[in-house]
Amino acid sequence: MKIRNSKIHSKVCLIAALLLGLISGPIQSQEAAITKEYVHQLLEEVSNWGRWGQDDELGTLNLIGPQQRIAAANLVKDGESISMAFNLAKETTPMNQNPLEHNLQVLEFAGDTWAVDNYSINYHGFAHSHIDALCHIFYQGKMYNGFSQELVKPTGAEKLGIHNMSKGIISRGLLVDLPWLRGVPYLEPGTAILPEDLNDWEKKTGIRVGSGDVLLIRTGRWAKQAEGSWNFTEAAAGLHPSVVKWLRERDVAVLGCDGVSDRYPSGLEVSQSPIHFLVLYGLGMPILDNLDLEELSVEARQRNRYEFLFVAAPLRVEGGTGSPLNPIAIF
Repeated sequence: MKIRNSKIHSKVCLIAALLLGLISGPIQSQEAAITKEYVHQLLEEVSNWGRWGQDDELGTLNLIGPQQRIAAANLVKDGESISMAFNLAKETTPMNQNPLEHNLQVLEFAGDTWAVDNYSINYHGFAHSHIDALCHIFYQGKMYNGFSQELVKPTGAEKLGIHNMSKGIISRGLLVDLPWLRGVPYLEPGTAILPEDLNDWEKKTGIRVGSGDVLLIRTGRWAKQAEGSWNFTEAAAGLHPSVVKWLRERDVAVLGCDGVSDRYPSGLEVSQSPIHFLVLYGLGMPILDNLDLEELSVEARQRNRYEFLFVAAPLRVEGGTGSPLNPIAIF
């Protein structure tokens, strides 16, 4: 995605201007370094457009091959498996305006009695554990790798749909437990996570994030939510845009979070989700939202192990913008 024409230049300038709004809020000093020039350079450096060919629809999943899968499988020591998903919520709450619709029937057929059911759900949002496909976000009529937004139709996305991930995601998973790192129960809402935080986690664990890894960020959202009333959409810890360059340099394959990876409020007048924009649109990297990382955090601390086999398989919906997901960590 080289910046060679006025249309792309205007896009960069707009994003730069929007990101400048991030300067307010509980952010560390590095945020002051965000300028139009910095954002222009950031977009140039992180873009994976054309890296695996002009027709590529896998994005950073190209970084997970047989060697990565074998190495990840060798991390299994005792076979303990942990789900990182919640039950799909059936009740409407302030955080879940799109509950699962579950209709069950008992039917008689061919002399036998059967229970059958139907599910209907809009899983995107702030409640359901899910994965975002690369066709989930657009900018100026484009998606990752330059595919046109017009290819996404009511019948499904003709490019970048979730069916491209049908082989599943099997790689090394890493739990970046930031409350554990800082010695707090959770990150305060509105906290920005910087590259320095990830570097500190590497130093403390002795683990270096590498190519093909699935990086899971725990902010302690659910520990905070358990304390009582709190509107996640008004204030939530999340990644600072500078982390996207760090993800690109380390060649992370998948980003996940117990929130939605983005910090709220983002400070942007147009987009409240700069991480989703830069990661899905620029890097071509799938995002896992609303994960349950609490049990995983407990198990990782008890074992003093923050790496494990990560396994997840989205539903094979041709042209889907994502999928509900039940990712598994295996120690």
